[in-house]
Amino acid sequence: MNKRPSSFIALQHRNYRLLWTGQLISFSGSMMQTAAILWHVSLLVAPDHRAIALGMVGLVRLLPVILFSITGGAVADAWDRRRVMLAAQCAAGVTALVLAALTFHGLSRPWPIYALAALGSVAGAFDGPARQAMLPTLVPREHLANAVSLNAIMLQIASVAGPSLGGILIATLGVGWVYAVNAVSFACVIAALLMMRNVPAHDPRRSREVSVEAIREGLRFVFANPIIRSTMLLDFFATFFSSATALLPIFAQDILHVGARGYGWLYAAPSVGAAITSLVMVRSIEEIDRRGVVMIWSVVVYGAATVLFGLSHFFWLTFLCLALTGAADTVSTVIRNVVRQLETPDYLRGRMIGVNMVFFMGGPQLGELEAGSVAQWIGAPMSVITGGLGCLLATGWIARVTPLLRNYRASLTRASKGDYDP
Repeated sequence: MNKRPSSFIALQHRNYRLLWTGQLISFSGSMMQTAAILWHVSLLVAPDHRAIALGMVGLVRLLPVILFSITGGAVADAWDRRRVMLAAQCAAGVTALVLAALTFHGLSRPWPIYALAALGSVAGAFDGPARQAMLPTLVPREHLANAVSLNAIMLQIASVAGPSLGGILIATLGVGWVYAVNAVSFACVIAALLMMRNVPAHDPRRSREVSVEAIREGLRFVFANPIIRSTMLLDFFATFFSSATALLPIFAQDILHVGARGYGWLYAAPSVGAAITSLVMVRSIEEIDRRGVVMIWSVVVYGAATVLFGLSHFFWLTFLCLALTGAADTVSTVIRNVVRQLETPDYLRGRMIGVNMVFFMGGPQLGELEAGSVAQWIGAPMSVITGGLGCLLATGWIARVTPLLRNYRASLTRASKGDYDP
């Protein structure tokens, strides 16, 4: 009888373990800051302008992603990915430090927050492709799905711890300390990168330069591959319609009346569900054969839970609905990431991830702007309800027009892909 491999087998690899640990701390700080920025902006604007002002946070984060992430993917395929990450982490740390300093000196308008959030997003547009493209080079093929699942666990733990601690810091010490703690947290990833040993050499097929033709090659690959293309579209439309994070301050303050601490828990609720689900996925991902069907149904659950969240006027029901959105999104995210990593050769992986960032981040960030605009018009609850319904309609349409996605199986992929290319 074959012994079942450990659920944490990817952590046996030193370089991956270093990166995983550093990111756990750094992402906790980043999630703390993300929640703090929304709360901070809500305090600096008039109540009748809060919805649109909160939606603007998503817009200023999205524009750098659109402008720089595809270029960031080309950079990740042309240059040393570890050095790209080091530069991006340093830049993000500086923006958080400046935000903390400005807050301690007093801010009366939200525009400096918008500007620094945008600069942090620029750093992320270069960090994301390099970080994700480096992942398959840190573990062998047979441990990649486990590494992706462990990354999901790490992200969700950070997403629970960050906003929860952020709510406590905001309520006790003030929002400026959240930014200061986040600035320090970037040092953990920087230390992890510097401590790595024997990182695989540059793939000879990877482009040595960042060029328009290199970017075009990445775009052609993504849009010519129906599986990768359809998963990106599914991700974009689902998160565009169902992104309601920007409206949580309104729900916490005006509908549920739970204050800063309650807001911190509501913000963390999706990650509570996601963290629990990630623990399940880390053991079950290899056993899921009909990955296309599971992915589609997980997004359906995500949209339905969003509708119920918009209808709720009770804190714990709202918390439960948000936790369910996180659980469903985790199932979809883990499957999508495994599929994309396995379907993409290493010399194109950075560019594929750069394109994906436009969809992955563009959906929720544009969705926050859409949610804020609709909330300004018909109120926050109706904005969330109609968004959830839009998610269900979009998912049904994509599933209907993409039979390859519906029929996607892990067993067929393993049988047809004889070469894996990290």
